[in-house]
Amino acid sequence: MLTFVTRSNWVLLAAITLLGLLAASPAFARGMVFGGLIVTINFHLLAKTLIKALRPRQLISPNVVLAKYYIRFTISGVIIFLLISQQVVNPIGLFIGLSVVVASITLATAVEFKKLYFKEAV
Repeated sequence: MLTFVTRSNWVLLAAITLLGLLAASPAFARGMVFGGLIVTINFHLLAKTLIKALRPRQLISPNVVLAKYYIRFTISGVIIFLLISQQVVNPIGLFIGLSVVVASITLATAVEFKKLYFKEAV
């Protein structure tokens, strides 16, 4: 499921990028792209941190995982603040871009639900 979500993050990011470039103003499209990149890269780094932290032979302290999370969170917040305060992006476009991972997780949940409850008769 993690692989599905990771791949669908990039696919959805590409889709909203194309949609934004074709149908929206440049600032709105930039917001979608930057928001999608921020959240997709954060998700990828979080997954990598958790996979590494939960290896049986090399368990890492939860404090290390939390510290890395808060560092990424702070850096993301600063980037978002700078993008909005310098008027590089449209805030609504940024919000849409930041929703890429949520959309990917929702899509993965729907696919798993379909697999579980709508199996074909064998």
